[in-house]
Amino acid sequence: MTTAHAGKGKQEVILQVRQVKQALKTVYLESGLIDGSDLAGKTDDDLEKRMLSRALTAQAVRIVTGFSPQEAALTVIDGIADKGIDAIAVVDGQDPHVYLVQAKWSKDGKAKGERETVWELLAGLRLIDDEDFAAFNPRGRQLAEYAKAVMAKGPTKITQVVVLMRADEVSEGFRHALIDGEKEFNRHGKVLGHRIILGPEVWESVRKDLAPNPVDLTADLFPWFTISLPYESYQGVIEAEQVARWMEHGANLFNLNIRNPLGRTPINNELISTLTEEPASFWYYNNGVTVLCESVERVHQAIRNPQARPITLTLHNASVVNGAQTVRSVAEAVAADDAAADAQVGVRIIVTGKAEGFAKRTTQATNRQNRVEARDFIALDPVQAAILEDMRAELGLEYSVRRSELDPTEDTGCSVVEAACAMACAHPDSQFAARMATTLDVLWERGSQGIYDVLFRPQPSAYLLWNSVQILREVRRTLHAVRSGYEGRGAALTEHGLYLLTHLVFRRLDTESIDEPDPKQEWATAAVQQVPALVKELLPAVAGAIDELYGERSQIRAVCADIARCREVAGRVLRAAAGSESLAARDKYRRVPAQRKPRRPNAVHVLVDRGVLEEGAPLVLSTAYPLEAEALKDWLAHDEKRGRASWTRHRTKPVLWAADGKQYSPSGLITQMWELAEWEQRPVANQGTARWVTETGETLADLAWRVLGELEEPDEDEPAHAPRD
Repeated sequence: MTTAHAGKGKQEVILQVRQVKQALKTVYLESGLIDGSDLAGKTDDDLEKRMLSRALTAQAVRIVTGFSPQEAALTVIDGIADKGIDAIAVVDGQDPHVYLVQAKWSKDGKAKGERETVWELLAGLRLIDDEDFAAFNPRGRQLAEYAKAVMAKGPTKITQVVVLMRADEVSEGFRHALIDGEKEFNRHGKVLGHRIILGPEVWESVRKDLAPNPVDLTADLFPWFTISLPYESYQGVIEAEQVARWMEHGANLFNLNIRNPLGRTPINNELISTLTEEPASFWYYNNGVTVLCESVERVHQAIRNPQARPITLTLHNASVVNGAQTVRSVAEAVAADDAAADAQVGVRIIVTGKAEGFAKRTTQATNRQNRVEARDFIALDPVQAAILEDMRAELGLEYSVRRSELDPTEDTGCSVVEAACAMACAHPDSQFAARMATTLDVLWERGSQGIYDVLFRPQPSAYLLWNSVQILREVRRTLHAVRSGYEGRGAALTEHGLYLLTHLVFRRLDTESIDEPDPKQEWATAAVQQVPALVKELLPAVAGAIDELYGERSQIRAVCADIARCREVAGRVLRAAAGSESLAARDKYRRVPAQRKPRRPNAVHVLVDRGVLEEGAPLVLSTAYPLEAEALKDWLAHDEKRGRASWTRHRTKPVLWAADGKQYSPSGLITQMWELAEWEQRPVANQGTARWVTETGETLADLAWRVLGELEEPDEDEPAHAPRD
């Protein structure tokens, strides 16, 4: 093995051990499922090792039996008088089985397979077979008696399970010790066997536990027809009421889709209107739904001529890959009006088996007739699925990839958009910050000139991604806080220079450890504290550099979006910070008291006129106003759609609320929500455009400011002076 391969293998083992440790602690230790009361007085290191070993034992029981974490934890007997057995797991029923488990934890992934372990297990089995239960501790005695009772019913399989936190295969000597020990119990027939579970299998099991549960759907089709080759497929008609029931699976129903349902949009409103007002016409107006599944069970209602009667299909590991908007609209229509339940929906079902490549190609092909953005296809990239799993396993955080998927709140995770922006800023080359300044669409470009592969090939660690996001968020917060203190070119820089300034902040921070495993997030905590001071130092420095290099009449936005100029400005600022060049850093664009300026354009009009947001772009309610957030918390928690909306290109009512499918002005919807939530202390008016947040983390007001270079005024239906929050 080459040194490079050896190093990669070592890093992989370290990652697996770390993620398994985090999962075991979360599932078994922090929840209190594993008892450690008998370990009082142990040193911290010894206590952690013993407790992790017990949790590893429980996880091994889950692997071989399918028990829940709670059931698996109850099988653990490790401790004084365990007689060499860490767990006794009994599966009763038609196919009885007894598992005797011995586990060895290792923090560096090098647990040893020792012959003494085998001898201890065999000694414990002899005690059970001889009904010498008194030798065991109380829990062990109870489980040993249960195991013997099951064994006495007739031939019962017994398996010695040895779980070792290591990646390398065990020695032949260890395997032979297991085989030789089994001979004693197999003289009169094969009863005793063994199973060795190593670190990678444990790692796969905890990752599987974190993954969404597979979806099984029932579909009654009539009329229908089938195609058997090359992939088993069915096409036919299904009633809307059954499609509506599919939505009980939530977002898991669309796991293979490139995007989730977009929520209420004008097009979806038309679908719902058809379903409720003209249900008989829906099949004619709608393209239907495509479902992929791994396997299918069929029940025919006629033997000689099966297609003359309905067919019932049970779809295993199913996903709607095209028609997500249809499914969501059908569910909403059926909930609103019983008449919609009888509408007919066209459905196509393809059984892909394990052909993942074909499934992805089908997903792409079936979505080409709709407007699909480059970002949507990123959802099919295996790297994004791996990042999602790493974020959960390493940090217990969520990571949203599909467009219109509800982004996690700031303290629970981030989206792929935010992550890509942050890592682009963190890249040593400022060109990526410049290219993003015009449009974020460049983030998803592939190939030699694209940004996506630079950011996500090789796969970034969860720590690099999350730490980068923390810095970008703090820069954005700081710019928002200081924005009102600047005017002219300084104000323009706070708005157009987000990515350039964030890039420079990364260059000024000590990022040597940004990619290192850091479950306590110590690097991010220390780095975030430095950001406000750095931003306040960099703002006048960057403004001064732009003035010196390109003159005071140059456009700030143009400079921040130009690759060559960004590189030149960044170089000048960084050299000045290092002391190799002087740079006038006079904060000449700080705002000074002045007469009231003329009324500024309405933010909504700016966004509509400039076409900044796509039709149907998702919006989420901001939590930046503490009193309001606290007052609405319970009301919003009752229905997640209450905090979601989408953008429509309407000059007075551009916000389409997901909760009722109606259009509002930004501030009008906030007022409506306050009333519905019965907030008694609500203000008289509000600044609605500052309360609806886009996918990039910017509010509608921020977007208007970024486009126009000015702060927006209140919406048309609110007073000129918004109340203080």
